Amino acid sequence: MNSLREIVEQSPRMRGLAMQVLREEDSPQALGPNLWDWSAVTRVLLVRLRSIGDTVLATPSLIALKRFLPHAQIDILLEDWVAPLLSGFEQVNNVITLHRGSVISRAKVARELRRNRYDVVYNLHGGTTATLLTRATGAKHRVGYASYQYAGLHNHRSPSPMMLWGQQKTHSVEQQLALLGWTGVPVTDRPATQLGVAPEATASIAARLAAAGLDDNQPYAVIHPVAAFATKQWATEKFAAAIEELALRKIPSIVLVAPHEAETATELEQTCPSRVITFNDLSLPEVVSLASAARLFLGNDSGIAHIAAAVGVPTVVIFGSSNRAHWQPWAKAPAEVVFEEMPCQPCHGYFCEKFERPECIIRVPVERVVAAVDRVLSNAA
Repeated sequence: MNSLREIVEQSPRMRGLAMQVLREEDSPQALGPNLWDWSAVTRVLLVRLRSIGDTVLATPSLIALKRFLPHAQIDILLEDWVAPLLSGFEQVNNVITLHRGSVISRAKVARELRRNRYDVVYNLHGGTTATLLTRATGAKHRVGYASYQYAGLHNHRSPSPMMLWGQQKTHSVEQQLALLGWTGVPVTDRPATQLGVAPEATASIAARLAAAGLDDNQPYAVIHPVAAFATKQWATEKFAAAIEELALRKIPSIVLVAPHEAETATELEQTCPSRVITFNDLSLPEVVSLASAARLFLGNDSGIAHIAAAVGVPTVVIFGSSNRAHWQPWAKAPAEVVFEEMPCQPCHGYFCEKFERPECIIRVPVERVVAAVDRVLSNAA
């Protein structure tokens, strides 16, 4: 079959159509016509509240906006606890923070957003607080999905991302990009997630690794054995078996948990015959730095998995109840998800409605996880 460029050369009658397709291949396109005069836009805000993963998965939208409007001010509204994640990320001008659950903080942020006089605001979240704050900006163009609960508070209401992309399933990244693309922002290349690595965090992690006995050239794996719900958390003893396999491959493991998850790390250390290094007090910038230098990430479906994918680490993620099509890492490095196919997947994940225990995550065998690890390491070599 002739390529499009050969068609351009050989068939003058097809040249116009072929050149149009070539332009679409060579540069990203919008998903709809411009809804306003973009030359008059100088300030844009993205509203994306909630979690680590949500924040990471919003970075492709920030990238798409900044390259489309390189001289505009591009800001994002995040919850304060997750805001440090964007330390060193150059595609955003200002990170505005909201204290979770604080009425005073909401009022203060609403006033700040109003003072900033944004031209365009995208509500990437859709929750009540995000929608009310979007309206509070007073921006001329307030964009959200028509399916949002209080969609009437937006003056631009987008159809579903599935319709815009022309596909039955959409990833969280695609869902957010579609909102921008519908207004005229080029997004069809679906940018990868990215995070910046803060120099001070890198220095801190280098000291921590040296104290743990790892030299600068020693490859290591970051293991994240915890999750928000039991339906997403692979068994500790299975993680121990996987760590043993990594040790046989001369890759030591660093277990990453939060302070309140230290019990899981202790259980893992006691179960695993090989030495396990545990970090349970890292800041988010330090987590980014630790992941960025890793040889491999292995863990449950979580925000930490999205961090690893964003910094280009080969990644293996074990899925239970979650929607894999929507939440798998948006990876640019080799990555695999490992799961046990169940007719009840995906589900809400708060608890298992079908079995006494969450069989979807329990049944995932060590052998399949280790095979996935070997494949991503081989593909990354």
